[in-house]
Amino acid sequence: MTNEQINLVKRSFEKVELIAEEAAALFYGKLFELDPNLRQLFKGDLNEQGRKLMQMIGLAVKGLDRIESLVPSVQALGARHTAYGVQDHHYQLVGTALLWTLEKGLGEDWTAETKSAWEAVYELLSEKMKNPSSKIEVKSTFA
Repeated sequence: MTNEQINLVKRSFEKVELIAEEAAALFYGKLFELDPNLRQLFKGDLNEQGRKLMQMIGLAVKGLDRIESLVPSVQALGARHTAYGVQDHHYQLVGTALLWTLEKGLGEDWTAETKSAWEAVYELLSEKMKNPSSKIEVKSTFA
């Protein structure tokens, strides 16, 4: 993940935050379309879960500049998700639903570069959630 990708993710998420409720609904709709069995993992109010989702993504995005301090929260989130019954293969479905949601929410602002940046961020954070001992690397693109 590069500094340029971090900046792309931050700028694009600012736009998604403006439609947070709609984005959360799109995300869960797509996720349950991909795997209807995942619905049973969500016991509470899905609107509240959507608010928590968008808040957590927002915190992660804001923390990308200081990734090392974000790691403990990401690891704890991964542990909680494991306790809820989330399995490793679910992360791919979540990634697919997230990227689809971002594409729909950003419209013409969803560029190949933005997609690549979000893929890099999701890969990095989901890997840390699944495998807490994995390394995190941010590559500077500035000379």
